[in-house]
Amino acid sequence: MKGRYFTEQERQILEEIIRHRRTELGENFLSQEIPETVLNRLIWAALSAPSVGFSQPWEFVIIRDASIKEKIKACFEIENEKAKKIFNDKPLYNQFKLEGIQTTPINIAIFYKPSSSPVLGQTSMKKAGPYSVCLAVQNLWLMARAENIGVCWLSILDEQKVKRILNAPDENELIAYLCIGYVKEFTERPQLEIANWETRKSQESLIYYDSYHQDSNS
Repeated sequence: MKGRYFTEQERQILEEIIRHRRTELGENFLSQEIPETVLNRLIWAALSAPSVGFSQPWEFVIIRDASIKEKIKACFEIENEKAKKIFNDKPLYNQFKLEGIQTTPINIAIFYKPSSSPVLGQTSMKKAGPYSVCLAVQNLWLMARAENIGVCWLSILDEQKVKRILNAPDENELIAYLCIGYVKEFTERPQLEIANWETRKSQESLIYYDSYHQDSNS
């Protein structure tokens, strides 16, 4: 059975979803519940991601329990204090609420589960497995944006502590901890760009052709 082709209008819709995808900060989230049917569509999108050797090396922990969120929040607070010292020359850091652990109805921890046998396409580049899980994260994120749901990828966490809190298998690797919920508004530009935390890099500065430029003296 042949796969389908897409129309120009459909391409434009996908472009708009990508263009307006955002990383949300904690103060923008609402406590509004996410319907189970919508959550299932997000998970379906993640499970539909490409993976090396069709290995599908991902596992998901959907977290609603307030006591578990409280433990994750405590883990974040410890790591955030360390980060504040690193960014002590940037007062703006303290103004950001960088997590939505307790303000979002759903948190999702996404893990890479290594295979016990060789995986097609992963025999040379071992990281292709974890990279596949990142593709699942992106699929979920884009579907969330299409559902007008915000996502915060919370990386200011101690992986081993999170694994213990969630009783994760030793061999599993935490790839992403997502806070997911409806938001007050979607901004036209990313919030960190609006705040001038970083400036957007130009395409010309990021793209090379055939190889990286070599130093003329080499």
